Amino acid sequence: MRSLIITADDSLRGKLRDLTATQLIRVCAALRPDLSRAGEPDTATKISLRSLARRHQQLTTDIADLDTLINPLVRAINPALSAAHCVGPEVAGQLLVTAGDNPHRLRTEAAFAMLCGVAPLPASSGKTHRHRLNRAGDRQANCALYRIALTRLARDTRTRSYRDRRIKEGLSTTEAIRCIKRYIAREIYALLTIDRP
Repeated sequence: MRSLIITADDSLRGKLRDLTATQLIRVCAALRPDLSRAGEPDTATKISLRSLARRHQQLTTDIADLDTLINPLVRAINPALSAAHCVGPEVAGQLLVTAGDNPHRLRTEAAFAMLCGVAPLPASSGKTHRHRLNRAGDRQANCALYRIALTRLARDTRTRSYRDRRIKEGLSTTEAIRCIKRYIAREIYALLTIDRP
């Protein structure tokens, strides 16, 4: 929508340029272009903006409906995972899908970390000792662990102090977050393998 606004007529661009995303969606969804003049660039832009805004509103409604369905299902399957710090229903659902129907097939937390792509891989050379990103594993589970890590960095002082300590030790921010994801994988593995009735 922002790309269309950049190329729009000056009067339309002036009205829409400074709006927030929420305001932009609301205003564009309420546009009433003259459909008999659809061949004109200004009208075509308004039609496109209205269509995109209405699609955004419909998808937002669909997401909210699905969220209300997912939350009780995830809580019923694994209440401990749902109650974990900074684990929302979508993230918990993804981790449950990654673990599968039988999470006990993952014999160790290292196997779960490898499955999620957060197990550190040595990339040392000469006097340099470091680990690199593991590009294998379930990328969606890796993304779920990353979301947990970012949320904890924003809300948890222990996680922030751990990151700061690792950065002082010489790691980059990316490497520190990689370490945080590995610790989160260890915690999630314990929650996934809890014996449930």
